[in-house]
Amino acid sequence: MQSEGPVQIQVLGGLVVRLASGVLPPGTPKQRTVLAMLACHASRLVSVEQLVDELWPEAPPYSAVPNVRTYAANLRRALETMAPDRKVLIRDRGGYRLDVDPARVDVFAFQAEVAEARRLAGSDDAAAAALLSRALPAWRGPMLTGVSLGPALAAHVAAATEDRMLAAELFAELSIELGRYDDALPVLREMLIIQPLREPAHLLLMRALHLRNDHAGAIAAYTAARRALREQLNIEPGVELQELYLRIVEQKRTIPRELHIDAPASSTRAPVEMAERTDQSYLFFPRMVSGFVGRATAIEHLVSENRRAGEYGPAVHLIDGMAGSGKTSLAVHVAQRLVERYPDAQLFIDLKGHNRAEKMDSAIALATLLRQLGVPGGRIPSEPGDRLLFWRRELASRRVIIVLDNAADAEQIIPLLPTSAGSAVIVTSRRRITGLDVGPPVSLPVMELAEGTALLASTVGADRVAVEPEAAAAVVEQCGHLPLAIRLAGSRLAHRPTWRVADLSALLADNASRLDHLASGDRSVAGAFAASYEPLEECTKRLFRLLSVHPGDEFDVIVASALSGLPHDGTIDALDSLLDCHLIEEVEPGRYRMHDLMGQYAHELSLRHDAAHARDQALSDLIDVMLHRSFPVADNLESRAVRKYVTLGPPRRPDLLDIAAPSTEEWVEDERSNLVALVVRAREWGHHDQVWRLARMLWRFLYVRGYFDDIIRTHLAGLASAEAAQDEAAAGIMHNYVASAHLRTGNFGDALKHVSAAVSIAERRGDVERIGRYRVNLVAVHWIRGELSEAVRVGLEGLRNGQDLDEVPTFLPNVGLALMLLGRNDEALHLHRLHLYLARQAGNRFHLLNALGHIGAVKCRVGRYEEAIRALRAALVLRRRTGHRYAEAEVENDLGIALRGLGRLDEAVLHHEAARQLAVESGEPHVEAAAINDLAVTLVSSDVSRAIDLHREALRVAARIAHPYEQGRALAGLAEHLVATDAVEARRHWERALAIFRRMGVPERSEVERRLAELGHSRV
Repeated sequence: MQSEGPVQIQVLGGLVVRLASGVLPPGTPKQRTVLAMLACHASRLVSVEQLVDELWPEAPPYSAVPNVRTYAANLRRALETMAPDRKVLIRDRGGYRLDVDPARVDVFAFQAEVAEARRLAGSDDAAAAALLSRALPAWRGPMLTGVSLGPALAAHVAAATEDRMLAAELFAELSIELGRYDDALPVLREMLIIQPLREPAHLLLMRALHLRNDHAGAIAAYTAARRALREQLNIEPGVELQELYLRIVEQKRTIPRELHIDAPASSTRAPVEMAERTDQSYLFFPRMVSGFVGRATAIEHLVSENRRAGEYGPAVHLIDGMAGSGKTSLAVHVAQRLVERYPDAQLFIDLKGHNRAEKMDSAIALATLLRQLGVPGGRIPSEPGDRLLFWRRELASRRVIIVLDNAADAEQIIPLLPTSAGSAVIVTSRRRITGLDVGPPVSLPVMELAEGTALLASTVGADRVAVEPEAAAAVVEQCGHLPLAIRLAGSRLAHRPTWRVADLSALLADNASRLDHLASGDRSVAGAFAASYEPLEECTKRLFRLLSVHPGDEFDVIVASALSGLPHDGTIDALDSLLDCHLIEEVEPGRYRMHDLMGQYAHELSLRHDAAHARDQALSDLIDVMLHRSFPVADNLESRAVRKYVTLGPPRRPDLLDIAAPSTEEWVEDERSNLVALVVRAREWGHHDQVWRLARMLWRFLYVRGYFDDIIRTHLAGLASAEAAQDEAAAGIMHNYVASAHLRTGNFGDALKHVSAAVSIAERRGDVERIGRYRVNLVAVHWIRGELSEAVRVGLEGLRNGQDLDEVPTFLPNVGLALMLLGRNDEALHLHRLHLYLARQAGNRFHLLNALGHIGAVKCRVGRYEEAIRALRAALVLRRRTGHRYAEAEVENDLGIALRGLGRLDEAVLHHEAARQLAVESGEPHVEAAAINDLAVTLVSSDVSRAIDLHREALRVAARIAHPYEQGRALAGLAEHLVATDAVEARRHWERALAIFRRMGVPERSEVERRLAELGHSRV
């Protein structure tokens, strides 16, 4: 039964969730997509697979599933913060469910009202119309505005939009039947703006106008419908439309002429003589780039917008984008597509707006355009105002299309625009142009891979590309999918017939020299970028150059300010200037990125213009800001224990830390790839003292979220820096924590090597406190390698020496696990209970959930299954509430063992499968092997064949990582199943298992010895 609560979800328009305490913060773009999927399936389960397909429909990353779980966890925490008295987002089997009545989601409420109106239609039209009049205003705009749509959401939006159209048509039909024509008209006109090709709506509009005696309006509506259908679909209106039109015409007896727009009224100045009209069509477009490919969506959008806008006034279209994105080619291509609509003249002018020195004055541009129209120079007025009036009058009597290329700003463009219907203008600019009363610009992104490959083929020949598709794709990638770069690279290859495409790719592989190769004659990518860069103010240029110091893919204002040394407000202004010039792009509000080639250009500029010490200082200042922003998260996750390893001086930019939003785990998640890259770059640039500190600061976050590869990468960089700085203490820290990641990923040999090195360093330095800390990991390594007695010895020695007791002792769980495997369950339970008690005393949630999980595991071992289930489920609840994913797979598997002990086998299987999947996602092969073995044990009574296959799979996984305990379990399980059909093979498996269990000293050896004795093995 769904819980009650004042939750209202709006998807019609933007995505908004309203709770009693306020509006839910929007979250990241991908988090909004997850929320939208759950809202569109309110009260129903949405699987993780569905969410992955929605977020990454083409090629999901390796980390897609854990990322989905992170987005869902962040969303759940946000909901619980605002509605602590109820659970709105529930993690269910294999997915998530929004526990909200669908009636509280506006689209479902709308659909329910429409369904009720349809039921009433025919019996009570007035009531049905009233219901629809209340339902239709729920659409505050397009559904899910601002949300990135994958295939499922796009289908939902399309279906709901069709429901809206059908509801609007039903309302209009009912209103007409009731004689309320004025109620129907605005609804129909709004619908036809959205979907101008909808014939039923055109028919209803004509009926409403005709019945209210507006026959001219009805005929005009038919004319508009016919024009739209012919121009966009090349078809005539349907029979019903034509028949209604003929009836109206016959009734009216006369057909009005098409409306036309008069030329502007005369000025108070003396009249200016107009040029004599001729039948000549003037064509001044530049030579088209051969083999124009791609941009199909932009082309169709511009063509359809032109047809729509050109009916009522001049059509003006803006195209902007970074240098080299193909704006001019697109503008000319679209203009040529529209030539038949503008037969009198096709004009082109380069306004040189990207160069202050060469920027063309509007009056000069007018003179050039008038000459292109065929006006003799002597007849062009010299006074700017008269010239403008002359230009507009000339255009009033012509159908002309004009391309204004490389515009600077609205001030330069406005005098050149026609004021009467019949003409069209396409404006291109490298800058964002505001101040024009036109629709939004077409902002050109870089090309898709298929478009880029086709462009390369058009330059070098389709045959050469077809035989080396992978090399061609690599060239497109190396060109950053930028059309100009692809054409220039292709031009180099086209003039070298003996080269393969792979040779070109190899030439472009070197980032340092790539821009040098992307040039042909006087055209180059760097030259195109320079035209946008050079006009900038000096402080903005410096920011642009120093952004190349940042190694990450994205950055925010804080990062830019730290790099440049500019104050926060000044940084925002500079970023706006870069954004206006398309030197950077904004991926979401306040977050930016730079195209790869643009980044290389900025890097080369910085090497030429910025001193080495300035670049070093920029990186060091950025690291300092990131250290201080990361510290509160690490401090909270580790209950202040991080302070034992890392101390920070006063921040260099306290002004930025005061402005920055509070640091949270979500912030670290968003910045994770940037922070990891920052550690690596800091190592490369020799900022050794900062490298290991930032690596250690990130450790716990990366560990609890399962980013073990990132731990290895950052801590090996930190280790190299510590050794370069001859800082033994720091080297010990890095050895210890890189060992933790190797341990979790099954690389037990490297784990032992690094943790042993950490212990040796601490012993050599006489650092008693750290000896104890590092031995904690040594215990864990011995345990997982099957050296259980050694694990217990090292752990108990540490406890006797009082090591690690000034905080929650991490010796306890590791020793407890080893004792459990040795069959010393009472001792193990005692240590885990002590761990739980100390965790509660310290208020440490990480240790609390860890201890609960281990207590549940021991209780499974001794058959106290009900108690085990309570402890294990409490551990899972805490994990999901806090976002700590550490050991979640192990807890799920133990829960399956407990349920199996109670005979609830179907439930047990689900938990084993979940554990197996989580272990794969988090990269924990030792847990994967355990889950597979336990799944086999649970299935043995129902599917022996599958159980055998599972034990074999567990054996492969455990052998790959040299995990003896699970190898022994898999061998014993196989022997148990094979003994009835192949006693020899069963004996061989049991003997191998016995050797492992004897070496480990675990109680399982007794059962194996018994089974071998039953077979009559002489050596037993």
